[in-house]
Amino acid sequence: MTAASGLGWPAVVSVVSPTGLGWPRAGRQRGPVPRETDEPARERSAAMTADPDEAPDPAAAGHDAAKETPGAGEALAGQDGPAAAGDTPIAAAARVAVRLRAPATGDAFARPARTRVIVVANQKGGVGKTTTTVNLGAALALHGQRVLVVDLDPQGNASTALGVHHAAGSASVYDSVIDGRELGAAVQDSPGIAGLRVVPATIDLAGAEIELVPMVARELRLRRAITAHLAALAEEERPDYVLIDCPPSLGLLTLNALVAAEEVLIPIQCEYYALEGLGQLVQTIDMVTSHLNAGLTISTILLTMYDARTRLAAQVADEVRAHFADRVLSTAIPRSVRVSEAPSYGQTVLTYDPGSSGSLSYVEAARELAASLPR
Repeated sequence: MTAASGLGWPAVVSVVSPTGLGWPRAGRQRGPVPRETDEPARERSAAMTADPDEAPDPAAAGHDAAKETPGAGEALAGQDGPAAAGDTPIAAAARVAVRLRAPATGDAFARPARTRVIVVANQKGGVGKTTTTVNLGAALALHGQRVLVVDLDPQGNASTALGVHHAAGSASVYDSVIDGRELGAAVQDSPGIAGLRVVPATIDLAGAEIELVPMVARELRLRRAITAHLAALAEEERPDYVLIDCPPSLGLLTLNALVAAEEVLIPIQCEYYALEGLGQLVQTIDMVTSHLNAGLTISTILLTMYDARTRLAAQVADEVRAHFADRVLSTAIPRSVRVSEAPSYGQTVLTYDPGSSGSLSYVEAARELAASLPR
């Protein structure tokens, strides 16, 4: 059988079929067999069939830094040396997971000279405040830091994600803010992550804003509780980081957090609405700095829910970077279903799926945060 030129199969190929049906059992092939040379088409096909949760997201290392610096996955994989080059994808993912769950001694982050108290705040809901708090806390703890997470959101989502008990009536941050009890009485260890401790929130905190109104020095309640707790601890037990998760509002609870902290970390969703309320938050922080906490600064901006497929995400990121400059971390957190699934199992994404793009991105964001100096 010889195909005529112009009918699809190249004329240089000739195949002899003894049966005349289907593909020949034995035959002779003359000339070179043409190979597919449409590289763009091949790349498009690979992109369409790739699993978005398994493939590393370009946003893992920040959209504008992706061309200059390796992604989060590459950075971690590269630490294992050239022997890892021949690994299968499953072996590579397993090795990354082991490194995240039990980092080598040399991979520990440098400890700060004193405790850094950081409030994670943004009055807009759904921008990733709680997700950022728990995953940054887990990443820091997994890399040798002592971390205390204070859940100041009545919804108690940070407490759920970190797997601690926070039923109504149990010891919580409410007891310290409203009743003046010692904060240490409510501290719990997060299961599965050494060095990560939590002050949970209960539903009792929902009425705290009303109860705070008639109190004297109502905006200083949390600051006094945290200061007293840190002072009561020995040097080797004192946390390196205190991360405060705020409710999505600018009420008295958020005000207490801003007065108690020295740094503000603002997670910004890469969508237009996230920018609308940013000016109001900055004004509130300026007011707190002027009247209540002169040492408060906006030290860190983290881009969350970054979707590299859309121009809008890149435009929002460019505007944020243009305004806040080097305060914006080069690592952006990509959209990842693993990040959303993890809390339903009472885990952070670092313990739920250590090799996912969301997990790797939070590790790199924590690395940048640990390397930065308070402003």
